[in-house]
Amino acid sequence: MAMTHDIQIARQGNGFFAAIKDAIARRKVYNQTLNELRQLSNRELNDLGLSRSVITRVAAEAAYGK
Repeated sequence: MAMTHDIQIARQGNGFFAAIKDAIARRKVYNQTLNELRQLSNRELNDLGLSRSVITRVAAEAAYGK
């Protein structure tokens, strides 16, 4: 019985670490997208149909979805 309990705890731990890994990966996508969009000129952003005021929202959607 204790072995089954240990396996359940290990699975929960693996899920926890997977969630942390996923959060780190998503944050990396957010930061990278944000930095790349901030480096574009207003003209380049306009060509993409974006303005500076929506950069953080676009980066968040790229990383976390809608």
